[in-house]
Amino acid sequence: MPTRTVAVGSASGLHARPAKLFVEAAAAAPVKVTIRVGDRKPVPAKSMLGVLALGAKQGTEVILEADGDGAEEALNGLAALLARDLDASDA
Repeated sequence: MPTRTVAVGSASGLHARPAKLFVEAAAAAPVKVTIRVGDRKPVPAKSMLGVLALGAKQGTEVILEADGDGAEEALNGLAALLARDLDASDA
């Protein structure tokens, strides 16, 4: 199963606007994607409550996993999104 580890780039972490943008992108992915912090249980990346419950702050490393056709591309896009500061006005 393809995975990506990425540090959260948003100044506010995965909270409010950054989480919403990430969840929308994950929901649009052609494969099921999960996200987790450390050894915690993975949550569906398209679940706003699940993503918020991770409590990921700026710099926290999260692990994305996906399986199926298009998994690599989906993970690449989502990892790039998480690495950006989604709180910035040009995000």
